[in-house]
Amino acid sequence: MKNLVIVESPTKAKTIKRFLGRDYQVLSSYGHIRDLPKNKIGVDVAKNFELEYTVPENSKKQVTALKKAAKDAEVIYFATDEDREGEAIAWHLETLLKPKKDQAKRIVFHEITKPAILKAIETPRDIDLQLVDAQQARRALDRLVGYELSPLLWKKIRYGLSAGRVQSVAVRMIVDREEEIRKFKPQEYWTIEAELDKGGDTKTEPFRAKLLKEEGKQIGKMGIKNKTSANKITKSLEKADFVVIEVKKKEKKKNPFPPFKTSTLQQSAANQLGFSAKQTMRLAQQLYEGIELGEKKATGLITYMRTDSLNLSSQALASTHSFIKKEYGEKYAPDKPRVFRTKSKGAQEAHEAIRPTDVTLTPAQVKQYLDKRQFRLYNLIWQRMVASQMAPAIFDATTVNIEADKYLLRANGSVIKFDGFMKVYPTGAKENELPELAEDDKLNLIKLDPQQHFTEPPARYNEASLVKALEAEGIGRPSTYAPTISTIQDRGYVEKNDDRRLQPTETGELVNKVMVEHFPRIVDLKFTAEMESELDDVAQGKRKWQPVLKDFYKPFKDNLKKKDKELDKKKLTEEKTKETCEKCGKPMVIKMGRFGKFMACSGYPDCKNTKPLPEEAKKQAEMQKQYANEKCPECGAPMQVKRGRYGEFLGCTKYPDCKGIKKIEKKTDAKCPQCKKGDIVEKRSKKGRTFYACNRFPDCEFALWQKPTGEKCPDCDSLLVFAAKGKVRCSNKECKFEKEQTKKKPT
Repeated sequence: MKNLVIVESPTKAKTIKRFLGRDYQVLSSYGHIRDLPKNKIGVDVAKNFELEYTVPENSKKQVTALKKAAKDAEVIYFATDEDREGEAIAWHLETLLKPKKDQAKRIVFHEITKPAILKAIETPRDIDLQLVDAQQARRALDRLVGYELSPLLWKKIRYGLSAGRVQSVAVRMIVDREEEIRKFKPQEYWTIEAELDKGGDTKTEPFRAKLLKEEGKQIGKMGIKNKTSANKITKSLEKADFVVIEVKKKEKKKNPFPPFKTSTLQQSAANQLGFSAKQTMRLAQQLYEGIELGEKKATGLITYMRTDSLNLSSQALASTHSFIKKEYGEKYAPDKPRVFRTKSKGAQEAHEAIRPTDVTLTPAQVKQYLDKRQFRLYNLIWQRMVASQMAPAIFDATTVNIEADKYLLRANGSVIKFDGFMKVYPTGAKENELPELAEDDKLNLIKLDPQQHFTEPPARYNEASLVKALEAEGIGRPSTYAPTISTIQDRGYVEKNDDRRLQPTETGELVNKVMVEHFPRIVDLKFTAEMESELDDVAQGKRKWQPVLKDFYKPFKDNLKKKDKELDKKKLTEEKTKETCEKCGKPMVIKMGRFGKFMACSGYPDCKNTKPLPEEAKKQAEMQKQYANEKCPECGAPMQVKRGRYGEFLGCTKYPDCKGIKKIEKKTDAKCPQCKKGDIVEKRSKKGRTFYACNRFPDCEFALWQKPTGEKCPDCDSLLVFAAKGKVRCSNKECKFEKEQTKKKPT
């Protein structure tokens, strides 16, 4: 009779099987084996929010296999993940398999290594019903909001829309930021720098000093408001003598960053590797569950990747300290291990931060067994963990104050004295070495550099900054960031622009407007954060989950009934225009369709006349001129520019009798560098994201995410692409070439 160990993932099962002998059978539940039904709400409000669970069709075969194995097992170990979701899966398994009282044991571990698994087997516990209740409360809340609010959006706006407790708040944050950008009015300001050197026999390399004060008063960022003011100061400085009045030198220390938790891993992977939150979590899951390392077979390379804790085990601290001493020397290892504490409210300190399971498995050692993306993420996690336990970097910082008539200028220098943790985890810190200067030194003015600037609006969120903002507001938890960001894009409420920034769509803005005006509590940041806090209280046994739901549901349901009567679809989705229908003479209105806004006759359904908005019509008319001679590939009739889900296309003018279509290629200025024959054209992915690829696909599969400029890199001959912040950079990730844009990026 064997012992049975049940996990969620077959990969995880395969890795754990290695560590246990013949007396153990390890099987996978393939995720959740019970869930709320898809075809109805599954939450009985009248029966104190009783949840109706069913076994999904695709899980029934596995449930049968698990029941068969459990029947003959001496002990059943529920070894699902150690978060609320994992606890709930263990509870569902126990409910379905109905083991005897002493037959079932719950085990948890933070890493999939032999010592961790064996220790877990030796120290089982009961299923934590408080964690299960917290998961059930979240599931019920999300189901109530989604299944009761979404149909109202279908009825009052259009079919297929959805609302969610966390996703709607995320959309609101993105829409609010877009509104800030629209309302933003740039303000002009100027800065002045002087390029100087030390004259006489001890002439030095030139250095730059920035204007700081006038007559002892600080010149703020907006202190020099226009060119006239800048010119006045410049003329005055041209006549002045520049004299060093103070030189301050001091040593500065820079401490390393803490190891990763879920949110910071997603942020760093986005910023440094270009990974989406969803992609990061998928790769981290693979590294956690186990990778085949040659003769070592499947090995879990990192600890559990859904965590809000920065805690590290004493074993991990000790092994990392020894590794640093051995590999980098005594001076790189501090006397004591560095301990970090998370600032996240409700963080579970019993968990660990994300770290390598074995610090001696360096990225170089495992590289041959990982694909490119797995390696890059493992390298990032390994570097961050090792660096977190290294000595601080030390800089020699120099501040030079320079007097020029009634003005004070300042030059700042910084030189790395000891690289410390940066030896492993580079931060991009730049050195700026100043010449050796002393008080009363007279300086030569080489040139003055007045520069015009304009204040910039707040940046649109990217995935990294949105995760950071959600965490700062207390909205969502480690397991929810990636699916939330993925959902709002899949729903078509948000899309990524060419700079990989998140922008709301017309649909997203309309839905958000309805939510803010009529369901303010659902999209209120403070209310949502308080709800997360209440769920944490349930997990800690401080509150019961049904009263939490009751407090939320009654006012929500009352408002829902009220709005169902009050809201008028036409008022929400239609805008009046001054145009009249050329077919029946009735007023035209602007409506929202699946592919955005369009004009339609108010006499619908008697008159079904529609046409694009004036701006869209103008754009289509210009495109129509380009394709005036295009013939339908099916019937030979003229083709017409039309708009669909993925943008403009050519459709037969005899539609619906003929359904012939052709793609419209939006060419860039670039030829394909791979096949040398095709043109790089703009395309849309299945999820609606713009990318650029060779028009000879599938014969040539060359593709880019950024729009090419048409120029080639002077360093490596790859295509140059438009990048963020007015930059142009090389499309080859190995090449670091970058420059300012000399021509405006085409829209």
